[in-house]
Amino acid sequence: MAIRLRMSRHSAVPDRPSNLSFWLLIAFLAILWAAGGASRADVLGQPFIRFSAWSIIMVAILALPRVDWRAVKEPAIILGAAALLVALQLVPLPPTIWSQLPGRAIFTEAGILTGNEQPWRPISISPSGTTNALGSLIVPAVVLMLAANLTREQHWRIAIFILGLVAAGAVLGVLQFSGIHFDNALINTVPSAVAGNLANRNHFALSLAIGCVLALAWAFCEETRPWKAAVAFAVILIFILLILATGSRSGLILGLLAIALTFFMLRKYVSPRSMVIPRGFAGAIFTLGIAVLIGTIWLSVGLDRAFSIDRVTAAAHEADLRWQIWPVVRTMALSYSPVGTGLGTFDAAFRISEPDGILNPKYINMAHNDWLQIFLEAGLLGIGFSGATVVWLCLRSFQAWTLLTEAKTGRLLSAAGSIIITLIFIASMTDYPAHTPFMMALLALGAIWLVKETSVAGCTRKGRGVT
Repeated sequence: MAIRLRMSRHSAVPDRPSNLSFWLLIAFLAILWAAGGASRADVLGQPFIRFSAWSIIMVAILALPRVDWRAVKEPAIILGAAALLVALQLVPLPPTIWSQLPGRAIFTEAGILTGNEQPWRPISISPSGTTNALGSLIVPAVVLMLAANLTREQHWRIAIFILGLVAAGAVLGVLQFSGIHFDNALINTVPSAVAGNLANRNHFALSLAIGCVLALAWAFCEETRPWKAAVAFAVILIFILLILATGSRSGLILGLLAIALTFFMLRKYVSPRSMVIPRGFAGAIFTLGIAVLIGTIWLSVGLDRAFSIDRVTAAAHEADLRWQIWPVVRTMALSYSPVGTGLGTFDAAFRISEPDGILNPKYINMAHNDWLQIFLEAGLLGIGFSGATVVWLCLRSFQAWTLLTEAKTGRLLSAAGSIIITLIFIASMTDYPAHTPFMMALLALGAIWLVKETSVAGCTRKGRGVT
């Protein structure tokens, strides 16, 4: 018992490396919130973020005595494998080999027509795009390095801080919805769009859905307190209304899915603790809450403020550009298989094969389906890597959810991490959220929480040791 008590006290008091890592991660997340809302390589926020990331790495190298990589071993292996895959696409190949790769005939013919000698070339048809893709991985690398040293309580504080960042983005969204327009010089803002601190309304809606998960996890991460449950419900209500205001159809689905999965996750927490409340009173509170949520959504629709629902109902009368792009991308992926065009090269590759029938003033910079785009850019290796990652997510999620009981509370944040990753993966079916630095960081943190047993007691300032 004495040994356990000493371990408990040691875990409750952060050491110096964890303190420094914690504040560096807080600062980096704040920078990502302000400047990491866009995915385009030419926005001002990208060099600012990467300069900040490398600066933090230099500080960490000089100031941190150690980095506990064992705590984030699995996410680090996945990130390392992704970086290796991108790096291999930048290795120059002799002309005799490169010219035999699928889809390279047009480049070979161009060299012959111009009379130029064929140079050594990498697999990537746009090395600058692939180099940018490799450079973007510095964001999750910094998150992994800093989060590796954090204690259980600090992980919960990071989760609450992210909830605060999502709430701050929601405030910006409310201002935009009210008609106040402002330009963020660090991202490519869309005029009149309700997108908060992000450049894409779908990504903003996804961040609000993730906020719903974190709000509920925070409300039940310790002894049930009515005021925390009330605050969480109010925050979720605001987030759902903002999702409706964004006009994001996928965001509406993700928001509802996030709430459903989180309530399912918390069912073993809520049920035993709700026994202290009279059954009739608890039922009245639950009924009133559902009525308020439905009534607010109905009022939003009635006042023509639910643009997401409007777009869903109008979908049958307008052709979504995604449905026109995906068959073209699928054909391209097969023609460039098995090696692909190179990660980060969609723009260059699509301009070669873009049919005249879908030419329009809109700029098609992504496939709006990351899973299909990975097949195009990374070929069979990309498909294998993606499949292995999904299998890892399923296995780890199953472990986290099956151990999620009242007696074993250490898996609450792990289960929340699995929901966050799942939401981002689902959103990637119709968009490209993982290209955004802010979402990269959330994805990395979700992976860390999934593999790290974080005690529910750590969400309080005082904390209780796990024996």
